[in-house]
Amino acid sequence: MKILILNGPNLNLLGRREPEIYGHETFEDYFEHLKVKFTDVELEYLQTNHEGVMIDKIHEVGFDYDGIVLNAGGYTHTSVALADAVKGVTTPVVEVHISNVMEREKFRHHSYLTPVCVAHYIGLGLDGYKEGIQYILNN
Repeated sequence: MKILILNGPNLNLLGRREPEIYGHETFEDYFEHLKVKFTDVELEYLQTNHEGVMIDKIHEVGFDYDGIVLNAGGYTHTSVALADAVKGVTTPVVEVHISNVMEREKFRHHSYLTPVCVAHYIGLGLDGYKEGIQYILNN
């Protein structure tokens, strides 16, 4: 099994950015926990602040990997192009958000990704990624 975790803009600041919302742990530290938990899965991780890089990566792995766990950050609410990339591949994509976006600013309530993703884990903190991987393994 090969699963990509793809994080979008500003998620490189986890552990430092708004810890009251996102917590104190870096994603790199959390990723180490995921690799220990899912030893039978080849996990790959990419974080980028660039929409085109995200789209290119989805195109690259979207026909060969067993799943993608995607936290598109702010692009969730703005990027039709990213939604089209997800819709255009055969690999199942799970949408993850660390915070409960429905309890935040109104502009965060809409997701272009929700209609094209197979599952959604919202507001579970970093454990949303674990749940997303588990979903892919079970389906």
